[in-house]
Formats: sequence, C-alpha cells, structure tokens
Amino acid sequence: MPKILFIGAHRLNRSPSQRFRFEQYFSFLERNGFECHLSYLLSEADDRIFYSEGNFIKKVSVVVKSFLRRRKDISKAKEYDIIFIQREAFMTGSVYFEKQLKKTGKKIVFDFDDAVWLPNVSEGNRKFEWMKNFAKTKTIIELSDSVIAGNNFLADYAGRFTKNTIVIPTTIDTSYHQKQVFSKDDVKICIGWTGSHTTIRHFEHAIPVLKKLKEKFPDKIYFKVIGDNTFENKELCIKGVLWKLENEISELSEFDIGIMPLPDDEWAKGKCGLKGLQYMSLEIPTVMSPVGVNNEIISDGVNGFLAGNESEWIEKISLLIENPEVRKKIGTEARKTVEDNYSVNSQKENYLNVLKSLLR
Repeated sequence: MPKILFIGAHRLNRSPSQRFRFEQYFSFLERNGFECHLSYLLSEADDRIFYSEGNFIKKVSVVVKSFLRRRKDISKAKEYDIIFIQREAFMTGSVYFEKQLKKTGKKIVFDFDDAVWLPNVSEGNRKFEWMKNFAKTKTIIELSDSVIAGNNFLADYAGRFTKNTIVIPTTIDTSYHQKQVFSKDDVKICIGWTGSHTTIRHFEHAIPVLKKLKEKFPDKIYFKVIGDNTFENKELCIKGVLWKLENEISELSEFDIGIMPLPDDEWAKGKCGLKGLQYMSLEIPTVMSPVGVNNEIISDGVNGFLAGNESEWIEKISLLIENPEVRKKIGTEARKTVEDNYSVNSQKENYLNVLKSLLR
C-alpha cells in the first residue's frame, strides 16, 4: 500500500487551508489504497504561543521544537512514497527541509491556496517578518514533481517554474455541509461573515455598507461575525463569536445572507473563495466582491451576487432582504454550483489521479 506523508503546520481540523485542501480527502484516499499520515508542527499550546503578541523566548522554543520535528520527518521519509507539502515545510524563510526531502528521492507534491509568494504576516508576528522569505515559494515549486494550485491565478504563477501544475479548487464536503434549521426568536434577517482574526480586516471593508443597510432596515436585519471573538462593533451590535468545529454548521445556518468582501489587490486574487463556498453549500445566498476566483464561482444574479462598489452592495443585499423567494432560489442554485464544481465528490478523482500518476 503506497504511503503519503502530509507536511502541514497545524494539527487535524485546526487550519481551514489544510482541512479544505487535503484533510477531507483522507478517507477517500485510504479507500483507494493509500495510507495517509499527517506531520504537523504546532500543538494546541504552541499554537497559542506562536500567534500571540510578544512571547519572544517561548516563540523561539516553538521554532526549535518545530525544527526537531521536521528533522524526524526527514529521517522517516524513506518509509513513504509521496511527500505532500502544503504551503511550506517550515515557518522561516529556509527551504532546507524541502531540499532534504527532495534528496530522499521520494515524489514531492506542493499544494497552495494563497498568493504565498507575496508578503503577508500575522499581526502577532509582524516583528519577525525579517525571518520570512516569500520568494522561497518559487524554489519549492521547482523542487516539486507536481503542484496543485487552488485557482488559475496561483497556477499561472506556478507555471513560470514548472509544467507540472494542476488546478484543484478548494472544496466542500457536502455530506457534512448540510443546512440546519435555525430557530430564531424573531423574524429578523441575519447578514453574516465567517473568518478569523487574520482576515477580519476584510470584513471591515463592508462596515460602511452595513451601517447604511441598518439605517435602511432598522428593524429587519442584524449582523453576525464568526471566527474572531475579540471583534466588536457597538454601532452594529456585533460581538464576534468564537469558531468551534463542533457547532460550525449550526452557527453558519443562522445566516440568511452571507457576505465575502475583499480588497482588489494581488493577495486577494490568490484567495480561493472558501467563505463564499461554505455559505453556498448551506444554501445561503451569497454576495461577494468580484475579485479573483469569485468571478468564476458566481454567476451574478443566478447562484449569488457580485458587488464591486458600495451602491452595488447595498442594492443587492437589499434585494435579498426584501425578497425571501429570491433568497431561496439563489440558495438552491448556489448549493448546486458547489455540488457540481466545488465539492469533494466533484474533485476527488482529479485528486486521486495526481497521486497515482506520481507512482507510475
């Protein structure tokens, strides 16, 4: 039975990137003759330290422990047939581990779902940006036998350095993402966003729009933010809700309308539309910024809406607020789009073929 070593930063179900890019394929791959193992760097305790403000000495300790873990991965790489690297093998600018894994002679797969060659550092680690080397993405691509990109923008970048690139979009497990009936105390419409403390800045692009919608529909709508429980906006009566895997679907099911605002910049063009796809899979009508892959996911007015400026955001969300039949129709088409093009079921054979081709 061929064995795959998955190299990631986080433990199972911790990182959306890992979860929606490769973790949810484990059972399918194992049914098709592969043995899957995940090697991650950050324990739950180390995770809290690594993404917090300050804690310099403790962060150095986390990096040292992570270095030793990757050394073990190199020593046991001979037991595997394929090494699957998601984004990077190590959190600094070094490509030492990717090069060492390549030297083992095992097939290397590189998967990425963001424009990781562009500078982007969490606020908690802004002082350590000097340790990063964003250009290392090019080197990892060149070392890899196959590259899986989350969208065409990313694939175009990878294509500068290799011919062995395939686009597999970020996907949703539609057997898990099933809309639940959410019982409300009143009939107010919930406009919601999900993300994290690192992406809350994208939600903040929508605040001027939400304020005007509140003025327009003072007794008809309310807002919900999932993922960053430190976020608060008293004017909009928002207090962020902590994301938890165990109640993820029930929390999302409260949304009547989902939003995905993004700035129109190079980093955003590399995004793979995960927030929108989650809403759509739960039959939640979705309004997105027309940036990057969002333009491919959404057929405006059919399975969702694209809004490029403030007036379009207000117009299209207002249409959904005022018309429950439009919300239902758009939600139904959205779910179908995910099932046909952005589900695990729709992409699993492509995923399997990439891995099988490396063994031939």
